[in-house]
Amino acid sequence: MTSDVIELVEFGEAHLDGALALSIEAGWPHRREDWALVLSLGRGFVALDGNRVVGTAMMTPYGDTAATVNMVIVAEAMRGRGLGRRLMEAALAACGTRECRLTATRDGLPLYEKLGFRATHEIRQHQGEFVPSATTTLPAGADIAWIDRGRLEASELDALVASDRAAISMERRGLIAMLTALGRIAVLRRDGAVAGFAALRAFGRGEVVGPVVATSDADARALLTFAFAARSGRFLRVDAPEAVGLGPWLESLGLAHAGGGIAMTRPAGVSTPAKRADAPRGTVPTPFRTYALASQALG
Repeated sequence: MTSDVIELVEFGEAHLDGALALSIEAGWPHRREDWALVLSLGRGFVALDGNRVVGTAMMTPYGDTAATVNMVIVAEAMRGRGLGRRLMEAALAACGTRECRLTATRDGLPLYEKLGFRATHEIRQHQGEFVPSATTTLPAGADIAWIDRGRLEASELDALVASDRAAISMERRGLIAMLTALGRIAVLRRDGAVAGFAALRAFGRGEVVGPVVATSDADARALLTFAFAARSGRFLRVDAPEAVGLGPWLESLGLAHAGGGIAMTRPAGVSTPAKRADAPRGTVPTPFRTYALASQALG
């Protein structure tokens, strides 16, 4: 059997259970609710062998200029037959001319490079139970508090979206609004203005903190500590760019290094495979620095 006899169809709610089984086989921590969240934010494609889901790829659009590809999985028994490429091509066609980003495994790098992606930086996953430490204090002039999601003002949402956009150059209003509804968002303010934030929501075996947007290491640590303290004793996950150097500090708080991936970008307007063009690893957008990528936690 070849991948040519496998049918690719639009991902629908009826495919959630099959997709969940596929991610469990791959050793991913996603729950059915995590799959449903990704589906609600964009669209996806499934590969069907009869009625069995044997492959998936999701595309999450952020405005008209950017998108992410995530949840790319092929059943172990179906690998090596070109199915991954077919799924990726379907997802990229759905992206259109947008800039496209993903987080790759080492095994996926060759395919993604052939499709025009280039590596930008390493992502490190940290997870475990938070162990309180007295080494982190609130930066001078800053105040951190949870947003009351029942009273979120439009201006507050605008400020969160603006800081997130400044961090990663994507318009993620839909995602930020959903995070305020499904989880909790801690906001760091200076003189009443939003200077950073951290989102906390249920994910996988416990909860994930991300995205985290901050203008300094001190602000990032303060936001993370504030979010961790609210879930002391719970299983937590954070995905952080290696270059920001938070790994040793996270490990000291009980969140051990547990794998990760390679962040990659396909420039806007690319419609044919491009030459490999590796960017310096460890670069992080400015003026804000993104310490945890929600797109990674989404898959």
